[in-house]
Amino acid sequence: MDSLGVVVNPIAGMGGRVGLKGTDGKLEEARRRGAEPRAPERAREALRSLHRRAPGVTVYTAAGVMGERAVRDAGYEPIVVYEPTADDADLADATVSVDADTDPSDTSRPVDPATAETTAADTRAAVRAFLERDVDLVLFVGGDGTAVDVADVLEESEGDETPMLGVPAGVKIYSSVFAVTPADAGRIAAEFDRAADREVNDIDEDAYREGEVRSQLEAIVPVPVAPDVQSSKQVSSGSVDSLAAGFAREVDRERTYVFGPGSTVGAIERELEIDPSPLGVDVWRDGEVLARDAAESDILDVLEAPATIVVSPIGGQGFVFGRGNHQISPAVIERADEIEVVASGEKLDGIDALHVDTDDEAIDEELRGWLRVRTGRFTTRLVKVV
Repeated sequence: MDSLGVVVNPIAGMGGRVGLKGTDGKLEEARRRGAEPRAPERAREALRSLHRRAPGVTVYTAAGVMGERAVRDAGYEPIVVYEPTADDADLADATVSVDADTDPSDTSRPVDPATAETTAADTRAAVRAFLERDVDLVLFVGGDGTAVDVADVLEESEGDETPMLGVPAGVKIYSSVFAVTPADAGRIAAEFDRAADREVNDIDEDAYREGEVRSQLEAIVPVPVAPDVQSSKQVSSGSVDSLAAGFAREVDRERTYVFGPGSTVGAIERELEIDPSPLGVDVWRDGEVLARDAAESDILDVLEAPATIVVSPIGGQGFVFGRGNHQISPAVIERADEIEVVASGEKLDGIDALHVDTDDEAIDEELRGWLRVRTGRFTTRLVKVV
């Protein structure tokens, strides 16, 4: 690979830890709840991984927090080919090149990711600029919404076979165009030699917040071929009644339980006569719900030792932490002395390995290794976390 374009959605994933299950249309609410940006740091992690392997690659990017800062921090001297436009009405036809008189090294412009105001139109305009430069890969940082924006531009350019690859930073990631971790994204970008068509999916975030998953295929795009590109999210329909009944019989009422999202964990909650929050995180102890649909701060406020986190891997992808349950943050994980992973045997049959992506490498490393997953009333299965 000789060149690539890098675009960062600086607000991607901000709604996760504060319990919003996404940031689309909820940015101000996320900020009000104290959300902090995660995409810029994940961009730096991916680009540093790339720089270790391919320091001579030419990197085109957008100004400020849309890529420039992260690219420079990783050790590259980027070519800035797009500046976000203040007037949203002009974004559809926004210029895709920096003015000749503009100094791309000038970082005096406001670039605080916590207050950056960029739009989907900015992302699309930046990608158009990359394609004009015939980049070998579009590397984007965000979630499914950002993936749709990038894919839309690729599909606009008839006959263009430029591949795209995502650095996962969003709350929900249903598309199969993302690397498993940011570091994997950098390595794949440096080493890939061919691409194959994969799916871009997105869901209705408002429906998702109400507990209904409406996933829709948005595009088919070329993506680098590598084992560390994640699969599309699949929903398992296997019965978990016996698993839930067995778990509930063994509950220690002196423990605090943090119940993660998903139908499998929800079945356990219902067995305990808890009304589970739709796709949210609930905290329970000795028959009392201490927090429902909790944000990270809510969990930490009521979490008392001893404590157990109960989660189920995402079907088809195998993520235990870092997809759809950002409320269960590294701080929450550190406060718990036990983690219970539950899944039906049918779900595990479609998963080669489990994954973690918590934003804390020390926590991720501690979680890696062989893990015993509860699959039924009395049965378990050993699965490796990689």
